[in-house]
Amino acid sequence: MKKKMKKKITGKTKLADVTKMNPEAAEILFEEGLACIGCAMASSETVEQGCMAHGMQKKKIDRLIKKLNMEKK
Repeated sequence: MKKKMKKKITGKTKLADVTKMNPEAAEILFEEGLACIGCAMASSETVEQGCMAHGMQKKKIDRLIKKLNMEKK
């Protein structure tokens, strides 16, 4: 069962902060074809910027953000 996290990840959240907020984030990003955590831009780029740089459309970005905000119970 999954539950929502307390602090919410948004499109404006820096990629470097995502794994601090959700320990499962790296795995989720890799599943979506994004190796953002190891990227030099992760410290300055937001989730939305990173996704757009990889050609993701808004709808898919929204689904990814929703997934990043869920955690296993």
